[in-house]
Amino acid sequence: MHVALVTTAAARDLDEDYAPLAREFEALGHPVSAPGWDDQGIAWDRFGVVLLRSAWNYTEDLPAFLAWASAVSAQTRLFNPVPTLRWSTDKRYLFELERAGVPIVPSRITARGETWVAPEAQEFVIKPSVGAGSRGARRFLHAEIASAGEHVARLHAAGYHVLTQPYLRSVDDYGESALMVFDGEFSHAIRKGPLLARGAGEVQGLFATETIESRVPGADEREVAARAVAAIPGGPPLYARIDLVRDDRGTPCVLELELAEPSLFFSHAPGSAERFARRVLARLAA
Repeated sequence: MHVALVTTAAARDLDEDYAPLAREFEALGHPVSAPGWDDQGIAWDRFGVVLLRSAWNYTEDLPAFLAWASAVSAQTRLFNPVPTLRWSTDKRYLFELERAGVPIVPSRITARGETWVAPEAQEFVIKPSVGAGSRGARRFLHAEIASAGEHVARLHAAGYHVLTQPYLRSVDDYGESALMVFDGEFSHAIRKGPLLARGAGEVQGLFATETIESRVPGADEREVAARAVAAIPGGPPLYARIDLVRDDRGTPCVLELELAEPSLFFSHAPGSAERFARRVLARLAA
């Protein structure tokens, strides 16, 4: 079976997950290629399975990306599937998680055409509701409301709805926890250091530079991650990354779910790439 680990040209040499995952599939007897989702010359029906891995530019044209995913899913098996992609590529899903009782970072949406209202928080983050790699996300002080409003206007002009969230101070010391879940079962976790420096401009390139290290998540983090996965429409997907931060009371809250093209940090967890590859094959066999 030929396996497609889908990327885009600008990300092909940046995806640290590719080599360990390709080695595992090849060791199991399955050749691997890294086609770009936006390459018009690919015959997708020649692949036995298509796995979204580093298609990190999808946010630039989400309708085109979802149309591509729908076309591919009519020709072969695509993971994660189109309904999961449609639901998870716009962070307004956070409000559905909240309604399901999952703790989230307090969030407010300002749709295009609506007037943005400055939050009361002394420090806050503004980000597009469709985004990846921290692109378009910026951190502001309450004294910088004018600059924040200008950033909102730029995001609206670019066609995005806008999320406003308080900046949680625990991130400066504790960082973020990212928990990897394969087919509903916890695999491993990492810690991300703070990404949004105060006063920094917008992220250039496909993603913000990250400081990553292995982490053993707390039992409370695993519990929140499990509740978040259980709330995903259609049941647990083949792969999910749940990014958590702790609020001012120390409670883990969902910052975002990554269900389309998340880095899964195989190099930080021996055996994780093999676990993932075998989960893929088990899904196909089922």
